[in-house]
Amino acid sequence: RAAKKIIGLLFAAAISFDPSSLYFAHASNFNKPHSHTGKVEPFKPGDPNIKLDGSATSILKSGKPYQTQILSGDAGGRGLVVQDVDAPTHIVWDRILDYDNYANMVPKTLDSKNYKVVPHKPTKANNFLEKEIYTRMKVGFPMIKLEFFVRHFLHIKEHKSLTWTLDYTKESDFDDSCGFWYIIPHPDDPEGRTRLYYSVQVGMFDWVPKFAVDFMSSKALTDATAWVKKYSEIEWVKAKKEGRAHTTPQQPKAEAPTFALPMFGKKKREEEERLVKEAAEKAALEEQAEAEKQRNAVVVRAGWRRYVMVSVMVALAFYNGSMFVGDHHGKSQ
Repeated sequence: RAAKKIIGLLFAAAISFDPSSLYFAHASNFNKPHSHTGKVEPFKPGDPNIKLDGSATSILKSGKPYQTQILSGDAGGRGLVVQDVDAPTHIVWDRILDYDNYANMVPKTLDSKNYKVVPHKPTKANNFLEKEIYTRMKVGFPMIKLEFFVRHFLHIKEHKSLTWTLDYTKESDFDDSCGFWYIIPHPDDPEGRTRLYYSVQVGMFDWVPKFAVDFMSSKALTDATAWVKKYSEIEWVKAKKEGRAHTTPQQPKAEAPTFALPMFGKKKREEEERLVKEAAEKAALEEQAEAEKQRNAVVVRAGWRRYVMVSVMVALAFYNGSMFVGDHHGKSQ
């Protein structure tokens, strides 16, 4: 009986084992364009024109985020979070723009790397766009990870804003995404504190689990402002302790002249873009190799499952045969 129970347990384990639960979803592709060029309406840079009443300011003074709704054209109502930060605006911007370090600061973020930076000369014609930053990001949830490619638009000097959409030249695991930051000096302490506004809209594919959709569409709002507040305030306290606290951004010191002939203008920018592109392509190849490795591992696991099931069936057949022979022999005696 004990042997029969053990074999039964082995059989149940083999039946219930699902190799697909051991690997991450992976549908993104660095070298393939997205299925569309934008479904959700992008945010516009600038003041979201949110009126903060006494109740809102009371919440902000307590250190908590204030949540409200904004209207945005065809997009209808979008959630928006306001948060006060005990650090100057340049410290806050430094945290937000530190994309290569997001994995150490932002909840659920596994990896984040810039793969292209495009500087612009701000003019009225381009709405005073200063720079575009293209970033490859990965977020992780239980049993699944999602990779997406983001195109950030910096309008900091004129509009105090950063907006973003997906980079539609790359295939992302998000159907669509857009958002914005609006960062201003705090009205009660312009030099030492910041008031930030944040909103995001995310569209997910049907195959993404509901818990991941819920996080990206709701909890991500308050989590985003929370991590910016936390790490901005940590950096500001650290800067004050080390005697390098400044309420305005400091210009880097001029480097001593060298006799090497540097690259200027377009040539320098093309060289930088070439190096960034090569690094991104290398990362994409490594990612594809890792995905292939995971798929091969699944095949091996699936093969092992079939082997276990066959072995259990053979053992059961042998066991039943021996029981039949034993019973038949007992009756013949």
